[in-house]
Amino acid sequence: MAPTIREVAEMAGVSITTVSFVLNDK
Repeated sequence: MAPTIREVAEMAGVSITTVSFVLNDK
């Protein structure tokens, strides 16, 4: 059940967006 490259990219994109939002919120 290895995630597809697209799924990994989407997950990474969400993670990066979340981290950026948190950092910018400070």
